Amino acid sequence: MEILLRSALMLTEHPLCNPCLGRQFALLGYGTENENRGDAIKLLLTMKGHQTMISEDNDGVALLKIVASNGSYDLAIGLLTRLGENADPENSCFLCEGKFKEIDKVTEKILRKLKNYEFKTFLIGVELPLKIAEQEDEFKARFSVTHGESMKSQFSRDIGKRVSQLIDKKVDYKNPDLVILINPFTNKTRLQINPLYIAGRYRKLVRGIPQSRWLCGDCIGEGCEKCNWTGKKYQESIEGLIGNPMLEVAEGKEITLHGSGREDVDARMLGSGRPFVLEIKEPRRRILDLQKLEQTINKRAKGKIEIHKLCFTNKNMVRRLKKMESAEKVYRTVIEFGCEISDGELERVEKALSNSTIYQQTPNRVLHRRADLTREKHIYKAKIKRLAPNRAEMQIHCQGGLYIKELVTGDEGRTKPSVKDILDIEAMPLHLDVLSVVIGKEEK
Repeated sequence: MEILLRSALMLTEHPLCNPCLGRQFALLGYGTENENRGDAIKLLLTMKGHQTMISEDNDGVALLKIVASNGSYDLAIGLLTRLGENADPENSCFLCEGKFKEIDKVTEKILRKLKNYEFKTFLIGVELPLKIAEQEDEFKARFSVTHGESMKSQFSRDIGKRVSQLIDKKVDYKNPDLVILINPFTNKTRLQINPLYIAGRYRKLVRGIPQSRWLCGDCIGEGCEKCNWTGKKYQESIEGLIGNPMLEVAEGKEITLHGSGREDVDARMLGSGRPFVLEIKEPRRRILDLQKLEQTINKRAKGKIEIHKLCFTNKNMVRRLKKMESAEKVYRTVIEFGCEISDGELERVEKALSNSTIYQQTPNRVLHRRADLTREKHIYKAKIKRLAPNRAEMQIHCQGGLYIKELVTGDEGRTKPSVKDILDIEAMPLHLDVLSVVIGKEEK
């Protein structure tokens, strides 16, 4: 069925505004707005009606009345008036109920909501009442619409263009700073503020600080006498030391630290540091001076941690960090033995662990949060040197995920081989440091 005939049938049954009529043929003729398509169709129908009328065919007057009344088309109304015919235009569009005429009003409301936020990119999301969406689907089915687009898509595009022009911001369909959700029929507007992601590396220079907030085991965050009514087992965390200054500057609501693995509370993170991404939820400010922020964080931390290489990133980096949890690590631990150790015994440990596969059942100390499985982890190189008759320092370059403390103690036979098993002597790790996180055979 050709375009004009189909359009005439649509207008015969329902009043349609220019955007809603043009939208039924949106995929025909690129680079043209639906408003212009609808106007062009009504112009051609008016011309056809006028031509037919000149031929003294009553069908021409009937067509002009359809375009005038259900199309509210001024040219058709004017022609009928000159002929002394009445044309009562129907003001409300059957599909959008005239909401495309109110886009400027909607845009003004959006701009008022955006005043308190810094952002570079945005996206318009449209929510339609179920009744309206179903009505449009039925309309398309009844008139066999095959080259149209949805009302939701047109609202999103038209409002997005208008907002972009007024505030000079870009629409981003993949990773916008914020999403403006609007229902044009109820005039309800809300903002979905997407998180701000800042990547960097941290060095943990003291022991006794967990990576993330650790709730008190007795009150589970409620506050009790044991935790001095703070709700925390540890009063500080790397997440807080890094994140709280960022939260203040960005005026966000909440923070989450994502790291490529984590060190034990009593272990230090040295070398070039551990990669992390700090996620700030619902930030009002996104244009931050990262160099100044880095200086502020390091100053406030008072030597407990240091951060460097801050940069803006996105959610994809969080996914990459999770994959990096199994990256190679270099550890250093001080071991105290149950008796004096000979040089030959130390050499035996170094030789047995270098280029070896460790079979490690989930350690007893983390069984409450990890599945009880046996995992294979590879040690690339082990170095050991004497510190005292019964003490030695050991460096381990290994696959990520190996529990070093259990590599020393054996964990009641759950880790094999272990330093204790190799020498058949009690061995206890006194200190543990992470010296490096190795990615792609080189430190980052």
